[in-house]
Amino acid sequence: MSHSIRTAARAPAFSRFRHAFEQRLGIILFALALLFAGGQAALAHEFKVGDLEIGHPWSRATPAGAKVAGGYFTITNKGSTADRLVSISSDISEKAELHEMGVKDGVMTMRPVSDGLEIPAGGKVALAPGGYHLMFIGLKQQPKQGEKFSATLTFEKAGTVSVDFAVEGMGEMGSMDHAE
Repeated sequence: MSHSIRTAARAPAFSRFRHAFEQRLGIILFALALLFAGGQAALAHEFKVGDLEIGHPWSRATPAGAKVAGGYFTITNKGSTADRLVSISSDISEKAELHEMGVKDGVMTMRPVSDGLEIPAGGKVALAPGGYHLMFIGLKQQPKQGEKFSATLTFEKAGTVSVDFAVEGMGEMGSMDHAE
């Protein structure tokens, strides 16, 4: 059998294979696009009050019996004057406080921030593990992965805003970066 006859005999089979492959590839790419878009929408959530944007509030799931949970997010000030986060409240806990974590002389420290947290004009402040963060103290219920809970943030100038904290896994370091 000559080379051209063998090639011609394989052409329909190859064409069918190629067509089936392209169809499956198209379906896979479409499914991945939907998954990516849906995942981003689920991870990224923002809230706005005045000139302030609060990006992706999140917390970690806590083990049974835990009395505290942390809260994290970013605050972007789109305005021309500084503002200050002055208080936090939530139905999930008896009280909520702004804390700062740091290392001094090789020892990790955590302390409440009593005078609020300044958000500079045109600036951004991140509340994240290892730095500024919220502490929900005296938990009334355990935050569970995949659920949300609400809290109210009060700013000196912009006023109050209710935000929803997405609860991530216990060992998570946060997916805040998806919201930026």
